[in-house]
Amino acid sequence: MTRRGISSAWCAVLGLAGLVSACGTPPAEAPRYDLVIANGRVMDPESRLDAARHVGITGGRLAAISETPLQGVRTIDATGHVVAPGFIDLHEHGQQDESYSMMVRDGVTSAFELEVGTGDVAAWYAAREAGQRVNHGVSIGHIPARMKVLGDPGTGLLPAGIGGSGSASEDQLKAMEAILREGIRQGAVAMGFGSAYTPGAPIAEFERMFRVAAEAGLPAHIHIRGGIEGLKDTIAAARAAGAPLHIVHVNSVAGDDIDAFLAAIQAARDAGQDITTEAYPYGAGMTEIQSALFDDWRTWPDERFALHQLVSTGERLTRATFERARAAGGTVIIHGRSEEQTRKAIASPLSMIASDGFIENGRGHPRTSGTYAKVLGQYVREDKAVSLMDALQRMTLDPARRLERRVPAMASKGRLTIGADADVTIFNPDTVIDRATYEDGAIPSAGIPWVIVNGQLVVDNGALTEARPGRAIRAPVR
Repeated sequence: MTRRGISSAWCAVLGLAGLVSACGTPPAEAPRYDLVIANGRVMDPESRLDAARHVGITGGRLAAISETPLQGVRTIDATGHVVAPGFIDLHEHGQQDESYSMMVRDGVTSAFELEVGTGDVAAWYAAREAGQRVNHGVSIGHIPARMKVLGDPGTGLLPAGIGGSGSASEDQLKAMEAILREGIRQGAVAMGFGSAYTPGAPIAEFERMFRVAAEAGLPAHIHIRGGIEGLKDTIAAARAAGAPLHIVHVNSVAGDDIDAFLAAIQAARDAGQDITTEAYPYGAGMTEIQSALFDDWRTWPDERFALHQLVSTGERLTRATFERARAAGGTVIIHGRSEEQTRKAIASPLSMIASDGFIENGRGHPRTSGTYAKVLGQYVREDKAVSLMDALQRMTLDPARRLERRVPAMASKGRLTIGADADVTIFNPDTVIDRATYEDGAIPSAGIPWVIVNGQLVVDNGALTEARPGRAIRAPVR
């Protein structure tokens, strides 16, 4: 055999051993990713990874999490920043671009309207087909179904008359069930309820509708009424119906009874019931001033009106101005809960984080713009009421798990693992904080310079981009 033949044969052996470069053939080039996040503190609540890593994103998914540097078409230097799964908000009423533009700068990459929901799931998703800044999804709602069937005069989110206060006949109950089942067929993520806004509906009506949710395995997301006894009645009704239950904004509905609320939820979980809850980090709530929550306003003492702040003007109300505002309609911020009550709800491992927010014409509650930054800045960094990893879990993994049995797409969210959707929030743990106020709810949070939705930068160096990569998150349509 010639020297050249020996050399060729030897190179073939080396090739089989993966050492072709020894014969002069250049090694394969390292992968080049669409986007690389370099030098960040990568925190994944599912695996509990908390370490310096480099993250490669290609085709809208996480393609690499590496201890060594990666090459990218674009590289973000995340030194000094936490790289986390994008935040998932299960309770966001502002399902339009103005609110999406605020919440994404607070780190939210997926936003759901699951308390009130919609009466027409197909139309709701169709209205957002052109593309949004964040992923989005909706429940089929008992409130809008009840408003339609009973002929409520309200044109807003909540009943303004008989839809809230009226009693339903058997035929009307069947009509509500039909609307809810059609919403399930159209791919609703969950089923929404608000017993506080529908005082005319007895607990038996809720149990009956919970059974419709249970048929398809939908979680029932509910704003309860009646304090601790109302909570216990709701838990019992969901248990009897076999429906998964989610209590919205436990801090808001519990008030002074926050310890008893959390204990009752924990007891139900310990007994094997599928029940979860959420909280937002503010002492004031917000709702429509024409809602049934205020039907007894004429009986209030004069000093109670000053706890209410009209969103459109920022003014605190009196008996006379409350009466005028209730006749005109709009939203009102309700002050009164203590910081201790808020801290207990946020510190509890039972509470996911959710905003219950919306911004309209530049006005609204600061929770739309600042919920997640406030938890990270105040309750994690400053107060040390909760650890950073646990806070992230309750912003990402826990909400994803609440929905993923009904919505398979959620199994790819709330995590930083290879193959997961590239929804990523990058924040500075030393500077992240909310800046919005009750007088101006449209001030973006600080310390969240980059937010990525499905692999595309929606916030870049703190500024909104033109990208609209947000996708509809929907259960399978039957």
